[in-house]
Amino acid sequence: MAESPSHKFGQLIGNLLEELIEPFLTEFASRNGLYLDHQKNSRAARKGKKVTWEDTYGNLHDLDYVLERGGTDAVLGTPVAFIEVAWRRYTKHSRNKAQEIQGAVLPLAEKYQWSNPFLGAVLAGVFSEGSLEQLRSLGFHVLYFSYDSIVAAFASGKIDVVFDESTPDATFRRCVKQIEKLSASAMQGIKDHLGNVNKANIDKFVATLKERIDRMVEQVVVIPLYGHSNKFATIDDALRFLDTYSVYEGCGDFRKYEVLISFTNGDRVEGSFKDEVKVREFLQFVAKQ
Repeated sequence: MAESPSHKFGQLIGNLLEELIEPFLTEFASRNGLYLDHQKNSRAARKGKKVTWEDTYGNLHDLDYVLERGGTDAVLGTPVAFIEVAWRRYTKHSRNKAQEIQGAVLPLAEKYQWSNPFLGAVLAGVFSEGSLEQLRSLGFHVLYFSYDSIVAAFASGKIDVVFDESTPDATFRRCVKQIEKLSASAMQGIKDHLGNVNKANIDKFVATLKERIDRMVEQVVVIPLYGHSNKFATIDDALRFLDTYSVYEGCGDFRKYEVLISFTNGDRVEGSFKDEVKVREFLQFVAKQ
């Protein structure tokens, strides 16, 4: 089946976004001693071309960019950032794309919660405020290139990319051919225009990423929990127990350790463990991040 010209156009926009943001991520990784993995990267540590990570339940997720601490071409490191890139032309498709991104990233964020990875979404085109807020509410940091800035960037290279659902396929094909025939310098000019217009947003995104990576431990709280287990059939029974219970009756049996770690950037990591060995492993893991 022949590829839709509008789909091909979307791929070209996606490539443009990746070529624009990748140098920033590459430089950031280099300056901070991290490993940047992406689909164009050939790497012995993983199979195939895709950047695939497995969640706690054995499900596989293909990603655009992953920053790792301790990673090399031969060894998978600890993921400290997951960043997805996407283009959408219409708001009616934006919610689905937002859900697709969170479906790929959140299970991995849960698996690697001890390293509290940065969650990033680089989006372009037309996304509803609801879809953007949905991602932000789930902990994503969004770098958004508006549709108008995409149009203006291509217009600087004398290419008209304005279209809607009534645009004929023939128009799309001409536009795609124009983009594909651009010289390297002409395409770089378009990327430079897009980058300059959105420089403040790009700088803010990278600064937020740096803040997450640079976070320092501010306080560690270890709480050994003791006490007898008291079970009740109703809320009223539990409330009556609290009315008469004295916290000075004795410590009772050891239950578990609760560990709370707060960082200078406001992040918090919590853990619950039944033995000291696991507490030590948890603290040593956080110390290496």
